[in-house]
Amino acid sequence: MNFELSDEQGFLQEAARSALSRVRTVEAARAALEGAPLPDLWPTAAQAGWTGLLISEDHGGAGLGAIDAMLVAIECGRVLAGVALLGHLPATALLDADGGDGELLGRLASGDARAAFVPSRPGDDRDAAWTAEPRRGARRAPAPSVAADGSVSGSVAWVPDAPGADVLVVVAVSGDGSVRAVAVDGGAAGVTVEATTAYDATRPLGHVALEDAQGRLLDVSEEEIAAAWYLAQALIAAESLGSVEESLRRSVEYAKERYTFGRPIGSYQAVKHALTEVLRRQENSRSLLYYAGWAHGSKPDEFALAASAARSAAGGALDFAARELISVHGGIGATWEHDAPLFFRRAQLSRRLLGGTGGATDRVAAELLAQARAAA
Repeated sequence: MNFELSDEQGFLQEAARSALSRVRTVEAARAALEGAPLPDLWPTAAQAGWTGLLISEDHGGAGLGAIDAMLVAIECGRVLAGVALLGHLPATALLDADGGDGELLGRLASGDARAAFVPSRPGDDRDAAWTAEPRRGARRAPAPSVAADGSVSGSVAWVPDAPGADVLVVVAVSGDGSVRAVAVDGGAAGVTVEATTAYDATRPLGHVALEDAQGRLLDVSEEEIAAAWYLAQALIAAESLGSVEESLRRSVEYAKERYTFGRPIGSYQAVKHALTEVLRRQENSRSLLYYAGWAHGSKPDEFALAASAARSAAGGALDFAARELISVHGGIGATWEHDAPLFFRRAQLSRRLLGGTGGATDRVAAELLAQARAAA
C-alpha cells in the first residue's frame, strides 16, 4: 500500500487551504464567543465542491472517497472553520448508498440543500445495543425507534450541524431489533431541533427530538450505517489533526522568536522535548488517519478499528498540542486575547462529541483484545 497523496489529492488540499484563507475564521471564532454570528462558509463549500465529495457522479457529486473528505476536514480544523461537513458528509454517504432520491442527492451535491447525520453508536463488547448521545451525564441514551412505516421517535443530543439542516439522516432501531437509517425532512411535523453552543462557538450543535416524525427508510445495510458512524469518527480526527498542525506551527514560530536570558526559549530542553512530543503525536495521528482512509475503500472490515484508532490518537494529540500552545506562549497564551485558548476550546469539545475520544479508545482496546483471544 502507498500512503503518499496523489497529485489530485494534493491539489484538493491546497485548494481547500486557499479557499479557507479568504475568511478570517480564527478571528471569527473569538468574536463568536461574544455573540457575533459565524461567517457562512457553506457557499464556499458548495463552490469548492466539498458538499458533493461523497456523492457519486451519477447524482451530481464528485464521487471521491473518505480520504479526500478527510483532507478537506484537515484544512477546516487548521483554521477552526465552522463548515457544516461533519454532519453533512456521513449523511450524504448513506443517502448516496441508498440512491433512491436522485433529485435530493443533486441538491445536496450542489449545496442547495444540507444534510445532517443524527447518529447512534454501534454496540461494543460491553453493550451490544446501539445508543445515542445523552443531553447530560455519562450514561448513553437509547437510540431512536422507527416503525415499519418510517415514522421515528426519540431524541439525540449534541448533534453536529443539525440546526438548519434540510434533511436529517437518523439512525434508529426497529421493533425487531434491526438498525435502520431514515431520511427525515428537517421541517417535518414532529421534528424539533434545539440549537445550542457548548464551549467551542465554531461548532454548531443541536438537540434533536423526534415524535412520530415521518421519514423514508433507506435501503442500506447495518454495515453501511456503522461505516457512516466511523466515517464521522475519521472526520473529527482529521479536523483535530489540522488543529494540531497549526498549534505546532504557532508554537515553533514563537519558540524561535521569544528570548529569555539571552536565548530563544526553543533552545531549552523542556520546550524542545514538549514540541517534539507534539510532532510525534501529530505524525502518529496522520499515519493512522491515512490508513483509515485507505481501509474505507480497500479493506472495509478494518475501517472501524482504523477510524477509532485515528480518533483516539488525534483527540489526544490535540489536547496535548493545545495545552503546549498555551504553555509555550506563557502568560499571554492564557489570556482570552490570544488565539491559543480557541484551539484549547476546540480540543475539549472535539474529544467529547460523537462518543468521545475515550469511547474510540475503548473500541480499539476491545478489538485488539478480541484479536488476541482469537489468536490464543
